[in-house]
Amino acid sequence: MTGSPPAARATPGLGRVLMVVPTYDERENLEWVLGRVRAAVPEVDVLVVDDASPDGTGALADRMAAVDPAVTVLHRPRKAGLGAAYLDGFRVALERGYDVVGEMDADGSHQPEQLPRLLAALLEADLVIGSRWVAGGSVVNWPLLRRLLSVGGNVYARLLLGIPVRDVTAGYRLFRGTALERIDLGSVESAGYIFQTDLALRTVRAGLRVVEVPIEFVERVRGQSKMSSDVALESLRRITMWGLRERGRQLRDVLWRSSGRGADR
Repeated sequence: MTGSPPAARATPGLGRVLMVVPTYDERENLEWVLGRVRAAVPEVDVLVVDDASPDGTGALADRMAAVDPAVTVLHRPRKAGLGAAYLDGFRVALERGYDVVGEMDADGSHQPEQLPRLLAALLEADLVIGSRWVAGGSVVNWPLLRRLLSVGGNVYARLLLGIPVRDVTAGYRLFRGTALERIDLGSVESAGYIFQTDLALRTVRAGLRVVEVPIEFVERVRGQSKMSSDVALESLRRITMWGLRERGRQLRDVLWRSSGRGADR
């Protein structure tokens, strides 16, 4: 870990906020993105979680932390998945006593200038998701096929899992620290991009309030995307497994009640 925990600075109505920014080979984008975060919301702190990037991203983050007390860096020994990076970042945030913990990509696709609208929505929520697929949301520089795959995947997840979230795979988020404590992060095993769906599902099932805020998602213009067909297929497999498990549980409940054994005695 590099950089010292920042002095307490609060966002009105929310308390202390930490944005967790996972990185792997984002040297081209990191300084640009963090500079925009610091300009858009100066009271928000940033934790860069670097997975031993071979391009020197971690060293760049250390240099930024050395001159900006609002930036700290967590170095992990190897690339171990987006979800695992976020879990480590969440652990640090909760240990430091942050009231709000956020997620943001390091490639510029999540625009820091839109973060204030997510913060405002969190005043009435436990989890706020920056959504591409609610009214007012949009994506920039995506081909039609990718749009259809994303919309279709989200519809599939929403229907199969039975949760009222339109962009369950979105990665621009703010959690209240109390929400993260409620959803049992210690039992989360999702390491890749399916992590986003997993945490949204846990939040809904915990009875917490989820609000979606429209954002404009901009496809990266520098560096290489970490998304692949293998990642997408693994996400689909896990969502199907969770959905079938939930439908099986619901069926067992119905059969139990219909047999009379579930009635109050």
